[in-house]
Amino acid sequence: MDGNKYRFTCTLTFGDIYGQIIAWLVILFVSLATSLALMGARQPMFALATVGLILVLSLPFLLFAFVTTLFNHIEFEPVEASQAAPRRQGQGVPNLGQALS
Repeated sequence: MDGNKYRFTCTLTFGDIYGQIIAWLVILFVSLATSLALMGARQPMFALATVGLILVLSLPFLLFAFVTTLFNHIEFEPVEASQAAPRRQGQGVPNLGQALS
């Protein structure tokens, strides 16, 4: 291990995923409209199957879009030794023996 320190930065904002959320809401509303149309045609099993199928097929794409967008906004920047904050003895998780006494 070379002792280099890195700063983890996430630059993701709501605006980065706003379009994805809107697109998925459109898919949901189209799915619900389809199910209501099939309910009106007295085919409730097809209505439930249609909603389930659309949700099951769209969720993996939504998850993939969110995860890839998140990964694209994660940055690791090397930090110089002089810029790295020294870790003090009092910071961090206390020792279990100290916490119980």
